[in-house]
Formats: sequence, structure tokens, C-alpha cells
Amino acid sequence: MRIHTGEKPFTCKTCGKSFSASNTLTVHIRTHTGEKPYCCQTCGKDFKSHTELNQHIRVHTAEKPFTCKTCGKAFRLRAYIAVHMRTHTGEKPFTCKTCGKAFGRRANLADHMKVHTGEKPFTCKTCGKAFGRHADMAVHMRIHTGEKPFTCKICGKAFKSGTELNRHMRIHTGEKPFTCKICGKAFSQRADMVVHLRIHTGEKPYSCQACGKDFKSSVELSRHMRTHTGEKP
Repeated sequence: MRIHTGEKPFTCKTCGKSFSASNTLTVHIRTHTGEKPYCCQTCGKDFKSHTELNQHIRVHTAEKPFTCKTCGKAFRLRAYIAVHMRTHTGEKPFTCKTCGKAFGRRANLADHMKVHTGEKPFTCKTCGKAFGRHADMAVHMRIHTGEKPFTCKICGKAFKSGTELNRHMRIHTGEKPFTCKICGKAFSQRADMVVHLRIHTGEKPYSCQACGKDFKSSVELSRHMRTHTGEKP
């Protein structure tokens, strides 16, 4: 009945958090004591509760008992399917208090916040470049290793990241998802649309250090620099 009444008579003496069931309190107390009495017989990892152990065992058995009714994708944990469902519903419950951008996952919001804080905790051991996300550093490392694990099934070209492959695929599909709001011209790459917009705004952020002439894009500036250096493409 406490589920319906909201009553939580069992309180943690360490932090004051309350629970509706005594066994839930018992498991919670282990977050303070560090006790992990349930051990995985396969890998030896320890857990606070029998429930956590059962969930972990699915890593070894590959069992995925929770299935998305919309697309059929299966998941190991019920929590994972709840997050996945947001890809279908479009729900984004986690909002950045700084800029208002919304996200479907708390982890994505945490990654985004580094844009505002400037935090870059992940550093490349080869060149020292720092990144806000571990995933970005992992992709960067492939510059040093030469690894290109994402391959186009149409032409065989390989790429460092899934993002690069998706961008490339538009060459084959002809998809142009980025549209100029001023004239309606469509582009396959966001960067191309950004440069195009400068035709309308007149913005020329790239300046020649030799003569002071300004340009819409770095490509135009590089082309212009050859007039000074005499370099031939």
C-alpha cells in the first residue's frame, strides 16, 4: 500500500534518505559501507544487491529480455529501453539551463555542459590535444593510428568515425538536409550552408595577413594566398 500512499517509514541514519521498504534501505546502506555481498561466479565482480548481480549476469549470457515494441530492438536492462523509446517519441527531458538545448539522455546533457564550462578532461597521450568527451578523443586517436573502422558499403571508402561515414553517404543518396532559410538552397553538409549564408550576410571572417583582403571561407583564403606565394595547386 505504501506505493499508493507514498509513505516512506525507513530512513537512512547516515544521509537521511527515506524508503518505503526495509530491504531497499538495507541495499542503500551499502552505498555508505561499501559492502558488496553478491559475487558474479563468472568474472568475480561484486554487487550491492541480488538485483544488480542478475542484471550484470546478462553481460555474460547476452540475454536481452526487454524489447522495443516500436522497432523490435532488444535491451539488457529495462532502464535502457526507457531511454531508447525517446528516439521514437522525440522526448528530451534533460534541458541545459544555460542555453535551453534539450537532450534525451542525462549523459548527453553532461557532455554538452562542457561546451559552456570549457572543461576538457580527456587528453591525447600522443599529441596532448584535449577533449570534452572521451568519444571525441577516441575518434581523434585514429589520426595517429590510421584506423578507419567505418566503411561505405557502396564504394568501399573507409572513415575514422560514424559521423564522417554518414556525411559521406549523402554523396550516394543525394540527401541535402541543410536548407538556407533565406533563399531555400539545400546542402548536403552543414559547413557548406554556413559558408553560403555569408553571401546573404556579407560576412567575411577570413582575412589575408599579406594584403588585408577578406574572404567568406578558408578555402577562398587559401586560393587567394597563392597570388602572394606563387604556389601552384
